[in-house]
Amino acid sequence: MGMRQNVAGILQWKPIILRSRMLCWNHDLSHPPIQLPAYNSQMHSVILSTHPGHSQLRRLVALRSVAIAAQLLTLASVWKILELELDWQPMLLAIAVLASVNLFSWLRLRSDRSVSSPELFGQLCADVLALSILLYYGGGSTNPFVSLYLLPLVIAAATLPGRYTWGMAALTAACYSILMLYYVPLPHNHQHDGDSAFNAHVLGMWLGYVISAVVVAYFVVQMAQTVRSRDEMLARVREEILRNERIVALGTQAAGAAHEMGTPLSTMAVVIGELQHDMTDTQPALRDSLTILDEQVRGCKRILDKILANAQDNGAASLQSADRLVEEVLDEWQLLRPTAQYRYHSSGVQPIPRVNSDATLRAALMNLLNNAADAAPQAIEICADWDAANFKLEIRDQGTGLSEEAALKAGSAFFTTKTEGHGLGLLLANATIERMGGSVRLFNRKEGGTTTLLTLPIAGRGA
Repeated sequence: MGMRQNVAGILQWKPIILRSRMLCWNHDLSHPPIQLPAYNSQMHSVILSTHPGHSQLRRLVALRSVAIAAQLLTLASVWKILELELDWQPMLLAIAVLASVNLFSWLRLRSDRSVSSPELFGQLCADVLALSILLYYGGGSTNPFVSLYLLPLVIAAATLPGRYTWGMAALTAACYSILMLYYVPLPHNHQHDGDSAFNAHVLGMWLGYVISAVVVAYFVVQMAQTVRSRDEMLARVREEILRNERIVALGTQAAGAAHEMGTPLSTMAVVIGELQHDMTDTQPALRDSLTILDEQVRGCKRILDKILANAQDNGAASLQSADRLVEEVLDEWQLLRPTAQYRYHSSGVQPIPRVNSDATLRAALMNLLNNAADAAPQAIEICADWDAANFKLEIRDQGTGLSEEAALKAGSAFFTTKTEGHGLGLLLANATIERMGGSVRLFNRKEGGTTTLLTLPIAGRGA
């Protein structure tokens, strides 16, 4: 009984998976292979937000904001505490230009266009030039903060290809070398003796080291987290591709089986018609049996026609009231399993939300209901609830619950705890609901039995 929903789900999934695989292959040709297949329209923005270029530029903008604030604080301290008279106008102008670049970079992050390595290199060059201007008017190579030239180099080494790292090394070395020959010397404050000036220089060296250490540690930690995130994302992509490959293979076989079953069913219908035509009125019991058999054959042909029609639907989804969707699925399920008992109630607030619905979602719900009904003969309890973002459906059975093995392998291909099961129902249901942006979770209850929690995103509100 659950095989019809499985076949329908497989055939409906086939064109959708093929399109997803083509999207995944297209991304592999133009981007690093860390992006997930685009199952819905929101996936593109998610991919962009986690793209390495965007992530590195976002960190650089945050770090530059802190640097600008630290530069202004340093200049204020030099003016008020050390009472040194510097050429403030070009130094403040350099900081203002750097702040403008940072503002432009922040607006740039809102664009869908990817951030390239040359663009990141240009951003770091702007930081180096601004630092060089500040150091030129602040004592050149004698300034204790000259060691900050290492920071752009470290960032380039951690985020950019090798040729850009060597380019940044050459740029910072050239700027340092020029500042050894050409710079505006720091004015001498006669109110402080030589020891005080030396102590201030040592304090500046210490502060420069602390800043460098914090920035280097920050970027190393962030890079390690990025590598771990990439590894986890690659593992999820591999799992999804493997699952999709299996579903595509099953879809191909199911389509061939549905096509081949048409011929024997037509032959059976012809034979039954001939037997009914030759049947005499003296055999009413046999005539009734042939009538039932003819109805079953016609029903099988209708099922096959419906399956093939759903497979050609290209995965089109429509908005439907969540409560009405559940009621329609329950009515259809009750016709297929008239002996199954259930109690259904919803507790969400009005208005009733709408969700995206197609044939695969209905087949997924039927599979979940069949699994709950097969777990125990007692009535299953079905509870619907929703909030501002998600529609939730709980299916509670009165069975023995999930074993440790079943909890680990539930949803895997060809894993089943049923004597006559095939291990496809939960696999297809989980794949279908994930494609629609939802999730399926199974867990045991303390009082006994298993709860299947289905979550779907709300697409709209009813009237």
